[in-house]
Amino acid sequence: MSAVIADAARKPLSIKWPLGILAALLVISLVGGKTAMIFCLLLALMLTGMPVSIALGLAVLTFLFTMTTVPPTQVAQKLFKGIESFEIMAIPFFILAGNFLTHGGVAKRMIDFATSMVGHMHGGLGLAGVLACALFAAVSGSSPATVVAIGSILLPAMLKQGFPKQFGAGIITTSGALGILIPPSIVMVMYSVATNTSVGALFMAGVVPGLMLAFLLGVVAWYRARKFNYPRMDKASWGARITAFRRAFWGLFLIVIVMGGIYAGLFTPTEAAAMSAVYSFIIAVFVYKDIGWKDVPRILVNSASMSAMLLYIIANAVLFSFLMTYENIPQAMGMWLLQMGFGPIVFLLAVNVILLLAGNVMEPSSIVLIFAPILFPVAVQLGINPVHFGILIVVNMEVGMCHPPVGLNLYVASGITKMGITELTVAVWPWLLAMLGFLGLVTYVPAISLWLPKYLGMM
Repeated sequence: MSAVIADAARKPLSIKWPLGILAALLVISLVGGKTAMIFCLLLALMLTGMPVSIALGLAVLTFLFTMTTVPPTQVAQKLFKGIESFEIMAIPFFILAGNFLTHGGVAKRMIDFATSMVGHMHGGLGLAGVLACALFAAVSGSSPATVVAIGSILLPAMLKQGFPKQFGAGIITTSGALGILIPPSIVMVMYSVATNTSVGALFMAGVVPGLMLAFLLGVVAWYRARKFNYPRMDKASWGARITAFRRAFWGLFLIVIVMGGIYAGLFTPTEAAAMSAVYSFIIAVFVYKDIGWKDVPRILVNSASMSAMLLYIIANAVLFSFLMTYENIPQAMGMWLLQMGFGPIVFLLAVNVILLLAGNVMEPSSIVLIFAPILFPVAVQLGINPVHFGILIVVNMEVGMCHPPVGLNLYVASGITKMGITELTVAVWPWLLAMLGFLGLVTYVPAISLWLPKYLGMM
C-alpha cells in the first residue's frame, strides 16, 4: 500500500496542463509588486518537474535571503517553532494506525459487514463499497489508504459477480476520498496546524458532511445500478448480519474510541491518534492475528517514510506561511476584496475556483499548507467561520483527489485496476458531478458543517 501511495504522491507537475497554472496566476495578479516574484519562482520550479515540497522550500528560501532583510537565525527559529506543534504528532500516529489496519484484514471484515447490510439492494457490492469506504475512512484518516484497502478486495469480487470494471473503479475512487472528510482526517490536522483552528471541532464538523456525501455517492451508485440492471445479492439473514458485525466489531470499535474519547474529553485529538495506533497494532497482531511479528518492522518503516514525506512538506509550508505574513499578503488581499465590495459569497466562489484549479497540479497536503495561510486571514476578515472554511477546503481536496491530471486517488486506483488515467476519468464522472454539487451545498450552507460541533459545545 505504502509504495502505491508514495509513487502517486511524487508525481511531478506536467507542463501540458495549463489550467492548473491559473490558480497561481490569479494569486499573482492580486498581490502584485516584488511579492509576486515568489509565486513566479515557485511556478517556474514546479514546471521543471521538481516536487512541490522542494520547489516551495527553495522558492521561499531564495526570496527570504535575496529580497528581504530577515536574518537566517530568525528563519531557523520560525522553522523549528512551526514543526514542533503538538498537533503535528497526530499525523505519524494516524498513518501508522492506517497501515496496521490496511495490512491487518480489518478492511475485509468491514466489506463483509457492509455487504451483509446493503448487498441485496440495486448495485449490491457497489453500495457495499461506498459503505465500507465510509467505515474504513472513519478509522484510517487517509483517502489513498481507503482506496487501496477496500479497492484491492472489493474490485475483484465485483468483476467476478459481473459488474463492469468502470462502475467499480468509479465507486472506489470517489468513495475513497471520504477518508479526508470523515474524521479522523490527516488533512484536517494539517489545516489546524496552518490556521490554529481546533482539531476536535474540525473532526466533529466533518461527521455530518461526511455522512451526507457517503449517502449521495451511494444514491448515484444505486441509480446507475438500477438503470443498467447490475447484479444484486441475496438478502442476508439477521443472523448473518450479526455474525459479520461481530467479526468487524474490533475494527469498528476504533471509531468509538477516537470520536468518543475526544467528545468525552478523555484525550486530545493527538492523544486519540496515539491511542488509535496502539489499538490498531493490538487488534492486527493479537486479536485478528493477520499480521505476524516479522511484518511489524516493515510496517513501521513504511509509516515512517510516509510521515517524513508529509512532515517535510509541512516544514517548507511553515516558511511559506511566515513569508506571507512578513509581506502582509493576506492583509492586502483582504483589503482589496473589501475595497472592491466583494462579500463572502463571491470570496467563497473564488476560493472554490482557486482550490479546484490547484487540485489539477498538487496533492491535498501541499494545497492546504500553501493556500490556507493566504486565504484563511481573508476569510476571517469577511466573517467566515474558521471551522466552516476548513470543511470547505477539505471537500475541495476530495474533489481534487478524483480528477486529473494529478488526482492522487486516480493514480492509486490506476495501480489497483490497471486502468489508464483517461479511462478512470470517464469512469468517475457521474460521482464527480455529484461531489461538485455537494461542494456548492457545503459552501453556502454553513449549518451542515457547524451544527454538530455547536450542539456538542465545541464552538
